[in-house]
Amino acid sequence: MFTGIVQAKGLIREIKDRGDAVSMLVESAGFFKNNHEGDSVANDGVCLTVESCTENEAEFCLIRQTVANTAFSKRKAGDYVNLEQPCRPDSFMGGHFVMGHVDACATVLDVIPRETGVEVDLEIPEALRKYIIRRGSITLNGISLTVAEKFADKIRVAIIPETLSKTNLAVWKPGDPVNVEVDMIGKYIENYLKEMKIA
Repeated sequence: MFTGIVQAKGLIREIKDRGDAVSMLVESAGFFKNNHEGDSVANDGVCLTVESCTENEAEFCLIRQTVANTAFSKRKAGDYVNLEQPCRPDSFMGGHFVMGHVDACATVLDVIPRETGVEVDLEIPEALRKYIIRRGSITLNGISLTVAEKFADKIRVAIIPETLSKTNLAVWKPGDPVNVEVDMIGKYIENYLKEMKIA
């Protein structure tokens, strides 16, 4: 479980083909000092397992399904990922409940500079739109964000300078894929209503 509050950016040093999977080596100074083999770490909102690590680097295995269903299908060495350690029972909940299970990819449509920060428009897959509400929470590349506006086929999020400086959002451009995890509460409610034959 995560909160969507990005703690560091990690540099992808290497991506290696392993046949039915890929290995990804991520570097971030001091970030992995308390990690061990088997730990979970969110990379751009995807919960990945540490295969090996030092204080400054960690290697992760991504199966083909994970690569195909996330923005990692477009990632390459030299790109940055947003990193977050799992939350604890006593963690400060600065964002919202994030599982690290990406639902799909959104596409950046426009990045609009404002006097303070930027606004970003994203095309959301049709199947996910019912779970998104104006002023509700959404996770984009592991970042807990508030939906500023919801339109028929897209959403808009407003980004403050602090978020731009601490995440890879600063390099987003039109056409980029972005990992999306919608608020899980809506999915649980929908499932409950279906099971109870209410919806």
